[in-house]
Amino acid sequence: MEENIILKRNVPRDLFLHLLAIVTLYWSAISFTTLIWQFINKWFPDALTDQYSSSSATGLIRFSVSALIIVFPVFILVSWYLNKIYRREAEVRDSRIRKWLIYLTLFITSLVIIGDLVTLINTLLGGEVTARFILKALSIIIVAGVIFGYYLNDVRKDTPTKSAKYFAWCTSILVLAVIIGSFFMIGSPMTARLLQFDQQKISDLQGIQQQVVNYYQRKAVLPNSLSDLNDSISGFTIPIDPQSGVSYEYAVKDETFLGFELCATFNKESTVGSTVSAPTSVYLTSNIQNWNHSSGFVCFERTIDKQLYPLLNK
Repeated sequence: MEENIILKRNVPRDLFLHLLAIVTLYWSAISFTTLIWQFINKWFPDALTDQYSSSSATGLIRFSVSALIIVFPVFILVSWYLNKIYRREAEVRDSRIRKWLIYLTLFITSLVIIGDLVTLINTLLGGEVTARFILKALSIIIVAGVIFGYYLNDVRKDTPTKSAKYFAWCTSILVLAVIIGSFFMIGSPMTARLLQFDQQKISDLQGIQQQVVNYYQRKAVLPNSLSDLNDSISGFTIPIDPQSGVSYEYAVKDETFLGFELCATFNKESTVGSTVSAPTSVYLTSNIQNWNHSSGFVCFERTIDKQLYPLLNK
């Protein structure tokens, strides 16, 4: 009777700890594989698929790093605590909860490996295999294979496997190396903030550019200064540099051909695919519409095409 009471009392604890261990394992494995894929993307670039993916890739790397920093230590801690419980209470290690979750993990990793191999062979037969694709496929096989091998070995034993400690140390060192390597791709938190300032400046300049074009279409001349664009009725107010608090610079370069420039000071050089796209309604002559920039003070020269932007009061 007393034994049944103990088992009943421990069931919620056992379920919580085993579920937490499995969920954090899955989360850590997915985050780790995601980071490995981003390393592969960097080392084996593809001009077709990487052209517009820089910004989204950076966000994905940050989220995966954040997950590993928090989730992986939770997995290690919970696993360590469970092993302590196994040594005190052998019935917990033999519980159906643990075995069901482990065999579920083995089942999932088996499907992942099989599906990955099928995809690899199918791609190979289609003649579309690249080094980048093969490395990504191998990364999935290795991660899933390590998990499968470790838990298959562990579930067969009546006592905690001696390899648990080595598994924890090896995976921890590997995860730490990947996290550190990721910072070389995304930079430090301070760098990320500086890049956010740069992105906001580009967004502000795009809005100002659109207002300059609208001003010309309504008044047939370029504004003399940015203050001419302020409109109390529409509510538009010229934005200022969010970092320095000073106004952006604007200058008319050619009144006859409607040339002007917008200038701002940037922290970092922009990368391909990372710039904010221009409004779809803005197309200016003499320049490929882009906002790529170097660090420091940069001016963007624009020329309004009179045929593309006819006057509205004609």
